[in-house]
Amino acid sequence: MTHADAIPSPDTRAMPRFDDLAGRTAVVTGGSRGIGAATCLALARSGVRVAINGRDPDALAASVAAVRAIGGEAMAAPADCADLAQVERMREHIGEHWGAVDLVLAFAGGGSGRPVPLQEISEQDWRSSLDNNLTSTFFTLRTFLPDLLARGRGTILTMASAGGRVAAGAPAGYGAAKAGVIMLTRHLAQEAGPRGVRVNCISPSAVLTERTRAHLPPERQARMLAGFPLGRLGTPEDIAAASLFLLSDASSWITGVVLDVAGGRIML
Repeated sequence: MTHADAIPSPDTRAMPRFDDLAGRTAVVTGGSRGIGAATCLALARSGVRVAINGRDPDALAASVAAVRAIGGEAMAAPADCADLAQVERMREHIGEHWGAVDLVLAFAGGGSGRPVPLQEISEQDWRSSLDNNLTSTFFTLRTFLPDLLARGRGTILTMASAGGRVAAGAPAGYGAAKAGVIMLTRHLAQEAGPRGVRVNCISPSAVLTERTRAHLPPERQARMLAGFPLGRLGTPEDIAAASLFLLSDASSWITGVVLDVAGGRIML
């Protein structure tokens, strides 16, 4: 058996299902594309009804339709998560239809920053990185946390990145923002744990979403493989499967953890 044969293809693996999640309600920010959209599908397969957040109406509609196509229950929850008023209106919208959520997945991210020397980072790109990654996560947690604490149960999952774990490749502003997400997660885990709410962080490395495929030609992907002991780049389904574990009762004694889903590239 070769090394490549020993690694299951992401196309042949069944997405895990966690029966304990059935009947719960989740909000997934950044759920209209890529990792977020794959996670919405995975949640739906486990019987979770999903409020899908995004800013692009067409992408949001497509993600909702994909969940409904597999028999899941989904609703669109449009908002710019870097705008607190919009996030609060989103919470009210979800509450009017489904009541309080049980699972909060703060996955929205992005920004205009590029990997350039620090002295070349513009104020606009710096603020874009922080607003779209760290501030959007803070606003999401601040808005949905009170309902979880009031009921004394619930699970929160934030999204970091290998760029927030090691200083290599990612834009500096993006890396700083994602490192901030990690520390914000730990602070909240300490605060919310005694009140029955778990808070963890998932941290992907190179994942082949629609966007990254467009910017990573096959020859560059091949060159990158040397940095991944498991011999392949990630898929959105890799992150979705790990997310379900951290949301389910299978991880009921885990909080404040950063899970690197990185093919072995990050070992901290």
